[in-house]
Amino acid sequence: MTDFVKAQTHRQRVNMLLFLGPAIALMALFLFAPIIVDVCLAFTDMDRTLKVSALTFENFERMFTRDTRLVSTLAVTAIFVLGTLCIFNTTFAVVLAVTTTSVSPRLGAFFRAVWLLPRMSPSVVYALLWLWVLDPNQRGLLNQIVVNVLGYPPVDLRTNHPLFVIIVANGFIGASLGMIIFTSAIRSIPDHLFYAARVDGAGWFSILRHVTLPALRWPISYMTIHQTLSLLVSFEYILLITNGGPFYDTTVFALYSYRRAFESGQYAYGAALSLVLVVLGMVAALALWRLMDMNRMLQPSRIEVH
Repeated sequence: MTDFVKAQTHRQRVNMLLFLGPAIALMALFLFAPIIVDVCLAFTDMDRTLKVSALTFENFERMFTRDTRLVSTLAVTAIFVLGTLCIFNTTFAVVLAVTTTSVSPRLGAFFRAVWLLPRMSPSVVYALLWLWVLDPNQRGLLNQIVVNVLGYPPVDLRTNHPLFVIIVANGFIGASLGMIIFTSAIRSIPDHLFYAARVDGAGWFSILRHVTLPALRWPISYMTIHQTLSLLVSFEYILLITNGGPFYDTTVFALYSYRRAFESGQYAYGAALSLVLVVLGMVAALALWRLMDMNRMLQPSRIEVH
């Protein structure tokens, strides 16, 4: 019996190594190793020469005492994350999911496929489309409508309302992921709940309020945490559409650290900024996890028989 138990234990360890080993190796190589390198670089004086001459806390001292742009960058990041998250990545995604599941399945599937096209297209193509739409001259799509249809003078949203532009541009592509998650959650609701609600005389809004939205609580909570962390480190479309400008009006924290490291050659300072961004992400994730009581989602469901 002892030999049998030892054989089973050995087999379990081998299976764990075979199945979890590649995932653990990839996480160590692409997740933990970059974090360790970033932490080490943050306490050095490495610049564009790639030389390290001393270990120092000067980067953090500079960050909290001499970097005058850091506060404004944090403010832009907060507006960008909250605006994109609240308006598009959760709220608008719920609207899209409810709308596409309320129509015929073929029409809903076609609409979702069209909405997913920007996410499947290269980022440069998506950014170029926005640059064409927002072109301040009359050749831009928006100004063609404003001038030729509405009769107003051309508008330049990239210069006058840059934060609005990056929120909308990121939100339209960010809402597609939530749309898919929420659509799956709505389709998983048992049909008999809808039938029972209609038999009781509930209208469309009552069904939405008392049947559909309660079933979306955990998907919405998950998407809120996921998209918050994603937006904190996102700057790809900002760099392509507004280049962080005008001036620093759309420079979020992630883009600021990227520019300090790879454009200014201040690798150590960029690493320190990235380390702070990691800490901010951890704090945000833990706060949202506690606020939304995500531990309840992980608890096994109980079936009570009376």
